[in-house]
Amino acid sequence: MAFTVSSCMYNKHVLCKIRDSFDVSLCTSSILNLCCISMDRYYAVCQPLTYRTKINVHVTVVMVIVSWGVSVLIGIGIIIAGFSQGACEGMCSVDVVMANTIGPVLSFYLPAIIMLCIYLKIFLVAKKQLNSIQNTTRQSGAAVSKNERKATKTLAILMGVFLLCLTPYFLCIVFQPLSYNPPPLPVIETLNWLTLSNSTLNPFIYAFFYSWFRSAFKTIISGKIF
Repeated sequence: MAFTVSSCMYNKHVLCKIRDSFDVSLCTSSILNLCCISMDRYYAVCQPLTYRTKINVHVTVVMVIVSWGVSVLIGIGIIIAGFSQGACEGMCSVDVVMANTIGPVLSFYLPAIIMLCIYLKIFLVAKKQLNSIQNTTRQSGAAVSKNERKATKTLAILMGVFLLCLTPYFLCIVFQPLSYNPPPLPVIETLNWLTLSNSTLNPFIYAFFYSWFRSAFKTIISGKIF
């Protein structure tokens, strides 16, 4: 934050480029990890009998490596291509426009669409399962309705916070090179920090809703992971 207000708002120094590269890489990694979690939840809810065989240690390691590998490549690639978070001097080059379009598509829009589709599928399957439980066990309608509301609330908060934090910045970045009056750099930086705040909120949101996440988090924090 100190580097943002002291240097990157006023200069295009090489360190600012490095900072932007880390910025993009870490943000993309966070988003792709959320996408992987949504895939994990899909198999847990929609295909519970094959969950243990499909989501095993090997698959998890591959997911982690792919998430970080793609993130680093995107972070390095779009900075080399000329990614711009500020006003362009004169007309933006084709490379800058492409970097400001392809980067957000790979980093945000595509994973967001995948997550929305997966969580919608999870919700529909969970709703169908609750109806089946009600029919076979004659569970009260109130109990089923309560479970359904809880599932809906969980998915709505997860996706709502995600989209609320990230959408303004990525919309701004895509249209900024095409605008004759781009938003001031402090506005872009503020939206950028709103995006980064999502990574701070995620552990609390997931820990609140998922007991398996709390257990994993405690294992890491306590050092038992070693």
